Amino acid sequence: QVQLVESGGGLVQAGGSLRLSCAASGHTSSIHTMAWFRQAPGKEREFVAAIIWSGGNTLYADSVKGRFTISRDHAKNTVYLEMNSLNPEDTAIYFCAANLRVMSAYPRTYDYWGQGTQVTVSS
Repeated sequence: QVQLVESGGGLVQAGGSLRLSCAASGHTSSIHTMAWFRQAPGKEREFVAAIIWSGGNTLYADSVKGRFTISRDHAKNTVYLEMNSLNPEDTAIYFCAANLRVMSAYPRTYDYWGQGTQVTVSS
């Protein structure tokens, strides 16, 4: 079992920045990939970014490429999402997820999820 807890969400003005954190606990040695997804009201959950836990390879959605950066700290068992140049379209609940097998942009392939953290960007 893997437990995930997100933090760092909040309200920010357009053009601002936020850093989200996701602390993993439990059987973290089984994690292959950690990812961030987001879900806006009335929309499906969408992929944001992913990082291979051991190798550090990353994958980004086109909508956030160049603005968001995913990173991880093994010593703290934590994954981060640095978000810059935020705009109102980035408003959503952001979820951290763990995949035990592959790097994927598909939510259904992920095994564990955090409870989510709200990010609101005002115009």
